[in-house]
Amino acid sequence: MDAYNEITRAIALSMGAAWASGINLYATILVLGALGATQNVVLPEQLHILMNPLVMAGAGLMFVAEFIADKVPGVDTGWDALHTFIRIPAGAVLAAGAVGDVSPALTLTAAILGGGITAGVHATKAGSRALINTSPEPFSNWTASISEDVIVVAGIWTALNHPLLFIGFFILFIGLIIWLLPKIWRGLKRIFAIVAKWFKSREPGPAKNDS
Repeated sequence: MDAYNEITRAIALSMGAAWASGINLYATILVLGALGATQNVVLPEQLHILMNPLVMAGAGLMFVAEFIADKVPGVDTGWDALHTFIRIPAGAVLAAGAVGDVSPALTLTAAILGGGITAGVHATKAGSRALINTSPEPFSNWTASISEDVIVVAGIWTALNHPLLFIGFFILFIGLIIWLLPKIWRGLKRIFAIVAKWFKSREPGPAKNDS
């Protein structure tokens, strides 16, 4: 039974870290580091680096920067585009570290799955935020941003304290992503088409020949 519980906790922490990284990497690092440093949770040895004061300070500063950037329509989309190259590899590393000191094959598997999960969550977040930015008012943007921060903290807490419950919600969330991503992509294609049409209409026509 203890072995089963350990496996369940490792899966929940690994997939939870990857999932949360796709939404807000810096909040994920900060929450895990703070919980480990305050001894509210025992992190695997490979994740002890998250408790380092320098790592936590860096994550805290970047969390503040993301908190501000995430509230500005347009800036948040640029921020998400840049973090495509940051969140996905970091999510893979955190997922691999969360399984602890096991076989290299299992560590690599966790990294592959973690990277894929982070990529899917990141794409869903970035795409949905780009669609939200088409609204002229900023309140929907602020609501989405704050909700994402709350979801990250709540999700990590659930993964650490109620791993089976988290795994259940995680499976439902993956199903939601599979269903939602094509719809987000179609919405973005419509926006791109409208923008392209607008730019085309702004192009000067051919010069008239007076002769």
